[in-house]
Amino acid sequence: MQSARRLLCLWCMLGFLAPMTVLAADDEEFDAVHHTADGYYLDFSPIGKIELPRIFIIRSEVTGYSLRTYWTTRSALRSGEMHASLHSEEVEEDTHAEAEPDTEALIASGDHLGATLVPNDGEVVLDLSMTRHLMFALLASGILLTIFLQLAGKYKRGIGRTSAPQGLFQNLFETLVIFVRDDIAIPNLGRDKYQRYLPYLLTAFFFILTCNLLGLVPYGATATSNLNITAVLAAFTFVLTQVNGSRDHWRHVFWPPGMPVLVKFLLIPTEIMGLFIKPIALAIRLFANLTAGHLVILSLIGMIFTFTQLFGEAVGYGVVPISLGFTLFVMCLEILIAFIQAYIFTILSALFIGMAIADHSHSEAH
Repeated sequence: MQSARRLLCLWCMLGFLAPMTVLAADDEEFDAVHHTADGYYLDFSPIGKIELPRIFIIRSEVTGYSLRTYWTTRSALRSGEMHASLHSEEVEEDTHAEAEPDTEALIASGDHLGATLVPNDGEVVLDLSMTRHLMFALLASGILLTIFLQLAGKYKRGIGRTSAPQGLFQNLFETLVIFVRDDIAIPNLGRDKYQRYLPYLLTAFFFILTCNLLGLVPYGATATSNLNITAVLAAFTFVLTQVNGSRDHWRHVFWPPGMPVLVKFLLIPTEIMGLFIKPIALAIRLFANLTAGHLVILSLIGMIFTFTQLFGEAVGYGVVPISLGFTLFVMCLEILIAFIQAYIFTILSALFIGMAIADHSHSEAH
């Protein structure tokens, strides 16, 4: 109880110091979208930022295809092989004469972190650079791998099979595994087919849940608020659904039973579109919900900055309790949403797969 009180006091102290931070840097604007977006660096502001490696596949008329790697965006610019392209930049004919001063000025201002890197010779075919969301997705994978390897070792020794589970982690994760199996997999896939798809459903559930929770950690980033990552997860569901689809599933798509012939020709395009719309909606739903939650939190905190700049320091301090109160409430909701979104993605994946592998009996209308 005392730890909770100390945490609440620390949160309030930081909130009351926020208006002073704005006054110290009144030339900067609070951009909630920027704070939730991906980037080629880890943001530990106000301590500093850690740039991530940049990896490119370049195509040039002289050298052909080549792989170029740099430790940071800064080292890529200073190598002389890449230059920064800003949206407001006007390309002139003679840019090489002032390349070095412009590069150093860009690095000194920190604007190089948001710039697009362009090779001096050739074009970028594929950007394989490490990003903030990718790093936290890998971190989530590493955490799950560490936990489940330890749990697998316990089960291999008989703990949890021939005896009761031991320890907090084993009891907690066994409860979640049984929940996914009994409440998601079996009802949607059936007792005779669920075991084949349970590993994927468990992987999706725990990966999404871990990524969601990591986004609530200070200086963390939510990998599932990146559409690329949610699209890959949805693509796995799509592939499993179509590859394992039964003959009855494809019959419903290309020749819906029990319908007049003219209606069949109207339904076939709709069914084909539905094959792709369902995974697209799956990806966008997860991405939008996780992004929206963080935007709400940052916007509530931004009220302190906004009211301080518009009405002065006194009004800013007055807004602090209201802003922090709503922020704490939304943060509690975000913890709940982290579990709910993992559950929704998993149960919809199980539902789509179950509908595809199910066999039905129909009487064809004539």
